[in-house]
Amino acid sequence: MKYPRNLKKGDIIATTAPSAGIIKPVDLDRLDNVKNNFEKYGYKYLETKNVRTDENGRSSTGEQRASQLMALWENKEVSAIISASGGDFLNETIDNIDFEKLKQLQPTWFQGYSDNTGITFLLNTICDIACIYGQNIKDFGMKKLHPSLENSFKIMEGKEICQNSYSMCESNEWTERIDPYEEYKLTVKNNWKTLNGESKINFKGRSIGGCFDVIVNLIGTKYDKVSNYIEKYKEDGIIWFLEVFEMSTPQVYLHLWQMKNSGYFKNCKGIIFGRSLMLREDYGIDFRQAIYDAIGELNIPIIYDADIGHVSPQIPILSGGILDIEVNEGKGSIKNYFE
Repeated sequence: MKYPRNLKKGDIIATTAPSAGIIKPVDLDRLDNVKNNFEKYGYKYLETKNVRTDENGRSSTGEQRASQLMALWENKEVSAIISASGGDFLNETIDNIDFEKLKQLQPTWFQGYSDNTGITFLLNTICDIACIYGQNIKDFGMKKLHPSLENSFKIMEGKEICQNSYSMCESNEWTERIDPYEEYKLTVKNNWKTLNGESKINFKGRSIGGCFDVIVNLIGTKYDKVSNYIEKYKEDGIIWFLEVFEMSTPQVYLHLWQMKNSGYFKNCKGIIFGRSLMLREDYGIDFRQAIYDAIGELNIPIIYDADIGHVSPQIPILSGGILDIEVNEGKGSIKNYFE
């Protein structure tokens, strides 16, 4: 696994829009504050042309999105790239990324989540490049950065850190932002759960994962190199991290069944699921039951409702790195290693 060079004070952190762009006035105000926050932490800020444009859910054409992203990867003055936004059409971008060329470049940090799984997942499985599954750029425009955002900087700086679960989290009710600089609204008590009710679980291995909704669209395509990845790193053991943006519980079941029968859980040491944002419980089936029915017989340690994904705060995950994950009486921790 190749790790990007460490982020240092004075380095440039850039943002580009490989999926949707940012055009709402309240979000543009928030974006304007990112530069101020980065300067407070000692970093410079750079935007590509497509960040503040959007039409039909696309910041620009797939070719333009890929070109602007590749230009940042090729720019030796840029030490990190944080995606502008998620969306629905990042697949058009990856169709235009030169992954063979990317393999030859000095790796640069890339961070994003949701639709950006199309990049983070393929950086791991095609290019053997580590990256961060974590907050998109708008979160860095809040008035006072949450500790989870500061942890993204620490990982990019090459630090092996232990991130503990947060005592409170946001609700999974979607609300429009009113104050452009608002911080997370932490109103719900946080509690990590285990599939079989174990009070304590611990597992360690090489990570892979992202937004479940995106990963299932890659299965069986020319971009599906998962079998190679889990075979190459079988000595490390594989840890899957997954989180749902919008699904029904039968879909959760069916997609896990699909992954299982595609061999994705071979060499698996454990699975951790983040909190789901929009989950519809059909047939009276809840999230835990959907997981149990699909993969319970694999006897893999499984954690769910963890601080990963669309329900903030989310722990930035060193995707492709070694993770040591533990839950003990509802409290969790994730430690990353650059191995």
